[in-house]
Amino acid sequence: MSASEETTPITVPMLPPEVVVEQLRATRAQIGEVAPLNAVERQSLRNRARTSNPVLQASINVIGALDVVEKAVGQPADAVRQLYEETNRWTAVEDELRSMLNGVSGANLIRRQRLAFFAAQAYTIGTRLARDPAYAILVPYIEEIKRLKSFKRRRKAVAVADGPSDSSNHGDTEDTERPL
Repeated sequence: MSASEETTPITVPMLPPEVVVEQLRATRAQIGEVAPLNAVERQSLRNRARTSNPVLQASINVIGALDVVEKAVGQPADAVRQLYEETNRWTAVEDELRSMLNGVSGANLIRRQRLAFFAAQAYTIGTRLARDPAYAILVPYIEEIKRLKSFKRRRKAVAVADGPSDSSNHGDTEDTERPL
């Protein structure tokens, strides 16, 4: 093997977002037990499921110790032990998906920042060029950007001006401070 063959990197083709979405949906369909929960349900289940691994193991041993416990629980110790092991294996899937989401989200944030940078550059360059009559074609584009930017600022200003109403003060201010 020559030195050039050893250092040749293997390139993996990058998937477009639409293909990734298709693959994720296909994977979700193959998993079967995907149960979306709202925030309240998730918090409630987390609170009820807060049990340490040693306590879970000891409890599984209690189930296996006597048939009467197994019958009362309604599950054999082996089935509960299998559920415990399956839960741990799915935790690895959760971690991997969380890591993947974090990576995709970060990469998209970087893309968005680059896009904003290019847009700012285009606006700055376009604004300077639009001053020259030779580049008058840029004037409507620059005016539209200015209009859109002012609209964005106006919406924020309106939200701040609306702010908390007098009724939300709950008597924290004196009557002399309230407008008439």
